[in-house]
Amino acid sequence: MATSIGETLDALTVEGELYEKLPNKEVRCFACGHRCVIREGKRGICQVRFNRDGKLRVPHGYVAALQSDPVEKKPFFHVLPSVNALTFGMLGCDYHCGFCQNWLTSQAMRDPSSDVSVNYIRKISPQGMVDYARKTKASIVVSSYNEPLITSEWAVEIFKEAKKAGLMCAYVSNGNNTPEVMEYIRPYISAYKVDLKCMQDKNYRKLGGVLQNTLDGIKRAHDAGLWVEIVTLTIPGFNDSNEELWDAARFIAGVSRDIPWHVTAFHKDYKMTDPDNTDAKTLLRAADIGREAGLRFVYAGNLPGQVGEYEDTTCPECNFRLIKRRGYIIQEYHITSEGKCPHCDAKVPGLWHKNPSQVALNGMGIPLPVY
Repeated sequence: MATSIGETLDALTVEGELYEKLPNKEVRCFACGHRCVIREGKRGICQVRFNRDGKLRVPHGYVAALQSDPVEKKPFFHVLPSVNALTFGMLGCDYHCGFCQNWLTSQAMRDPSSDVSVNYIRKISPQGMVDYARKTKASIVVSSYNEPLITSEWAVEIFKEAKKAGLMCAYVSNGNNTPEVMEYIRPYISAYKVDLKCMQDKNYRKLGGVLQNTLDGIKRAHDAGLWVEIVTLTIPGFNDSNEELWDAARFIAGVSRDIPWHVTAFHKDYKMTDPDNTDAKTLLRAADIGREAGLRFVYAGNLPGQVGEYEDTTCPECNFRLIKRRGYIIQEYHITSEGKCPHCDAKVPGLWHKNPSQVALNGMGIPLPVY
């Protein structure tokens, strides 16, 4: 008899660390902002963390997506430009966004259409991940594709080995974090990208989240000293009004004007096929709002060659072009080894190359398969 996806995933678990035991064999999970109280024999909202005999079982020992991406694809534009980022994902998510572009892995255990993702599972060890990073000449290891918060115990195991090997580590997350999970992952990660999906709580709840949790999560990551970049997938009719874009930009600027904001183009996917794909004009309008709100680094993504200066990084003091990009390809790089503008000596916020000659100009700018 064929093994169900649930049986397969439940076998690939260990007891978690991000939880507390409650009376009557209940547990409270701290991995994400839902803070699920899970009765014995039941699952959390994410479906992949569950209570067995009063202990929280969590995903462990596998990946369901693994490739070496340009770090610009995450997108991180202020983190070691041009390097490869070995990026892994597991199965499951604490949200159910209708426009998810990784829905085959993220909606496992929730949408039967994604059950095929069980075939993507590959058992692996943390050392095996480091070996793959070396093989693909990656400088960063990133947990992404599904929501990394809900698989933090496994990510930390991998990151411990990666850090020993001199690799940087990062999260690509929906930002629905908790103080407990951030304290848990903070020793191992340097950068944290957050999807700020909209600025209306009623729409956030349709996705399975709470707006305030994400806003708090962004501030928490920034206050923890992580390098934070924020992405808003700009969807016509959903979150692209001037008012909502202003709300997002003002919030980010209120945390720090140095946080890069990426406004990226939606394309029809999964269950959201009604809105039109986002055009360059909409992205330029959103990016202009970000700049007017005082943000010093605003980028328009997913439409290479159509958004002009919003693919590039310019000095916030003298406006000298520091990095010229097209899509995920670095065409020019002028930031000094001290992380400064060579023209006016202003400090440029980010995690930059100590040796600028290591920047690969005019590379392929495409993901590398690992297997």
